Amino acid sequence: MSVKTGVDQKRYQVFLKGRQPARPWFRNAVRAFFTGGATCLLGQGIQELIVHYYHFSEKEAGNPTVAILIMLSALLTGLGVYDKFGQWAGAGSAVPVTGFANSIASAALEHKTEGYVAGVGSNMFKVAGPVIVYGVVAAFAVGLVRYLLTHG
Repeated sequence: MSVKTGVDQKRYQVFLKGRQPARPWFRNAVRAFFTGGATCLLGQGIQELIVHYYHFSEKEAGNPTVAILIMLSALLTGLGVYDKFGQWAGAGSAVPVTGFANSIASAALEHKTEGYVAGVGSNMFKVAGPVIVYGVVAAFAVGLVRYLLTHG
């Protein structure tokens, strides 16, 4: 890299900085906080309905609640609604369960023209694979620490 290229790069960065619109970071943070909270409130409402109408315990109601949230997220992704919600809500749309379901459903929809195995299956798990591996490794580590603390 020559000196001239380095100077040109710095001038270009200054040029760009002067032309970028100011980001409304406070509004984005408040919007993300409330939309993420509203998503969690929806999950809590679903769980309360399951406990009340189906007489599940709070612990038993967790699995169907998560399944319903995943189904709603995948359905809204397929209909194109979740993308618009995500653009408006920002990080609030990335609440772990619904955001993860959205990312997997989006990858599946994007590559469906390549076929179900080579397109949908392989590209869907490019997103899910690292998360699953991290979950398995973290669960193993926590289990090992717990075992050592109780039996060691």
